Amino acid sequence: MNQRTKPIRLTGHAKQQCLEAGTNEEEVREAIVKGSPEIAKGGRLLFRHNRPYGHSWQEKTYAVKQVAPVVVEEENEFVVITVYTFYF
Repeated sequence: MNQRTKPIRLTGHAKQQCLEAGTNEEEVREAIVKGSPEIAKGGRLLFRHNRPYGHSWQEKTYAVKQVAPVVVEEENEFVVITVYTFYF
């Protein structure tokens, strides 16, 4: 199975992080498919994906939003355990 086509499942914590950080499941999935993978702590993967933003977040306007899910890669799926979102 191609790494980028595995099913993607978000944990409850990851879904909560999406809400708190201003992103959503669609953007998380896009980050995994299109983003740059990095090795994260504990052998996990982190996928960074920058996307044009041009909106306000917490009363400041940003040009770019970076969505960076942390993933455990299992044999048949990606399990998103947390999500970081950066604005710049």
